[in-house]
Amino acid sequence: MNFLTYLMHLAGSGAVAYYSALQIRDTKTRPNVLAGFQLAESGSVPFLAALSERAAAEGDVWLAEKLAAHSSDETRHGQIFAHALKQINKQVIDFKNLPKNTDEKKSEGRSPFFNSYFTGYTQEQLKPAVIEWDVFMGSTYILELDASKDFERMAKVLPDSDPNSRNLKLGMLSIAKDETGHAAYLYEAMRRRMSSSDAEKLIDDWRQRKVNAMLAFANDLLQRKGQSRSLVQDGVPVEDDAELMAA
Repeated sequence: MNFLTYLMHLAGSGAVAYYSALQIRDTKTRPNVLAGFQLAESGSVPFLAALSERAAAEGDVWLAEKLAAHSSDETRHGQIFAHALKQINKQVIDFKNLPKNTDEKKSEGRSPFFNSYFTGYTQEQLKPAVIEWDVFMGSTYILELDASKDFERMAKVLPDSDPNSRNLKLGMLSIAKDETGHAAYLYEAMRRRMSSSDAEKLIDDWRQRKVNAMLAFANDLLQRKGQSRSLVQDGVPVEDDAELMAA
């Protein structure tokens, strides 16, 4: 990683940490944040499961097992965020039942962040059946490594004064630990397929892409003046608040 990229990475990480902390600590914005995390974590499960099956078919039993465990972790992460929403009588909106106008349909697709992160790749090229293993490993390694730090930072700003926040904190710390493990196996997977120098070059490339993607995300956020589409709706009231988040 060159020095400029390193500085931009530090600046971007700091800005994201500050913004995320504000969003997760504020009870008004927290539901939308939790819903976004639930959708992201649960949404990755079919992709990882398909990759696990592909790795097994290709004879890479070690990678197949790691991907299957990763998929299982993401399922649990989605459940943690769903439970956190349930504790505040919220749930993710069922987007299939929402009416859509033509403009909304045109605007759908990858977010500005992922459009930038995967510049040069079509959605077809990123499907589990055909995605290049190097692309998957490098891109996902960066995301998992950064997510582990982001979740830990967000967990630390949650207050211990009420059971719901305390349970969410425990859940997010557990998720952060899992993400660290995911980054570790992905790095090992890269080293199994290439030299140390090639692995570092791949990581540097995706780090630069992440920096560029964060700039795209920030620009989009500024244009929207910090506003985002609501991802939640009222849910069924919860009677038992004692259920633990971190299973």
